[in-house]
Amino acid sequence: MAKKPASMGFSEYQRLAMSTAIYPREYSIYYPALGLSGEVGELNNKIKKRIRDHAELDREDMKSELGDVLWYVSALASDLGLDLGDVAASNVDKLLRRRKNGTIKGSGDMR
Repeated sequence: MAKKPASMGFSEYQRLAMSTAIYPREYSIYYPALGLSGEVGELNNKIKKRIRDHAELDREDMKSELGDVLWYVSALASDLGLDLGDVAASNVDKLLRRRKNGTIKGSGDMR
């Protein structure tokens, strides 16, 4: 197995992460969407317990949970035929356009 770089781009991450995808193809889109909501729930539950218990944030634990979220985002993008690098670039373009137009605040997709 190739040595993993200290950091990588989204497209490379997606390629490597999807080599570990073992869910039934007939459940493409559904499986990663449900997994994504589950992982976000786990992340939120840990943050909730931090509030309740006035505990220190375990950054390594958060990093692991965010990695799980990223895996499911990557799987969903793959199932939709989207490149995660393109998704990220498109999102940054949208956010920069909103900042330029003074529409970062507010609601609605077409601002």
